[in-house]
Amino acid sequence: MKRSSPSTNVLLSEYELAVAQTDRFPDAELTPILLGLFGEVGSVMSTSKKLHREKSAFAGYMRDVEEELGDTLWYVTALCRRLQTSLSELFSEALDGRGYTISLAANGDPSGPVSKVVSAADLAPLDSILLRLGERSARLLNLDMDSANAKQLLVDFTRVYIEAVQASEVSFAAVLNGNIAKTRGRFIKPSPDELPDFDADFAEEEQLPREFEIEITQRADGRSYLRWHGVFIGDPLSDNIGDPDGYRFHDVFHFANAAVLHWSPTFRALIKHKRKSKKDVDEAQDSGRAIVIDEGLSAYIFSYAKSLDFFEEQKGVSFDLLKSVQNFVRGYEVEQCPLHLWENAILQGYDVFRQMRKNEGGIVIGNREKRTLRYKPPEGKGV
Repeated sequence: MKRSSPSTNVLLSEYELAVAQTDRFPDAELTPILLGLFGEVGSVMSTSKKLHREKSAFAGYMRDVEEELGDTLWYVTALCRRLQTSLSELFSEALDGRGYTISLAANGDPSGPVSKVVSAADLAPLDSILLRLGERSARLLNLDMDSANAKQLLVDFTRVYIEAVQASEVSFAAVLNGNIAKTRGRFIKPSPDELPDFDADFAEEEQLPREFEIEITQRADGRSYLRWHGVFIGDPLSDNIGDPDGYRFHDVFHFANAAVLHWSPTFRALIKHKRKSKKDVDEAQDSGRAIVIDEGLSAYIFSYAKSLDFFEEQKGVSFDLLKSVQNFVRGYEVEQCPLHLWENAILQGYDVFRQMRKNEGGIVIGNREKRTLRYKPPEGKGV
């Protein structure tokens, strides 16, 4: 099996500090942390099961196992926080015993020229280790923070976790770095100057408009029509379903992506603002396949949102949905956008969509500088 490519080294103390702000549970609340840890260990085991079942067809194994091991470590770190111990101390105790081979290695960090390389001397098969990891996580379900053996139970779990990382043949640095990016991208509001702007270096005629107003009208035939600068763009749309649900207004979601994420191959195609001055960008990011991703993502989220009253009165979006979105756009420039920004784009888009559907049309106002999308009712109608 192909190993994960090496990733930038990260200290356990750095990881612990980086994810601390993403822990939104009350300090005294232990049950959701224990349930979360148990669930993530189950996810690691499930990923291994898929590998057995699908063999080489399960191409995303390494990516998935890195993610699940990272989520598991997040809950271990949350437990450390509540037991008032550090992750570094926990790992140090877990590695302080027999069964490990320790070597010295030259380190690339000038501030720490020598590092220890620790590995299990007699590593059992991965399946055997995962079964033990599941058993250790089950023991933790009855954890009492005030009990004398609370920390020892976590040390025992961590010892098996380290073996699981090694047996999975993933980069532990990649596990940590990936989890930092994922959790901070989901829960920490990004600084505006840290967010990507995919066409800032292109001429204005190849940029998505920095500000835009697009009128959407519904005619007697039930179809929606788009008009930008007084000119009709795109094709008239119907819901294309037996039970009308308003999908004829779904271009609103592309406009939300453009305003908030600075990305929408569909919108670029509608207004003919593809980045043709750079052939590789035009072909990889703005053409047919990218447009299919944009359209497919819109339909996928819509199907999910439909069962939730199109996110009416919701202040957040499911983490599972956001992770699916992230997987959907993997390999395209927009994967650089943190999950927090995706959540913002989805909620703003559906806020405008609900008003558009209610009023059977209206005006969409986008502002890329502010990363906002808002609704203006058609003339003669209130919101």
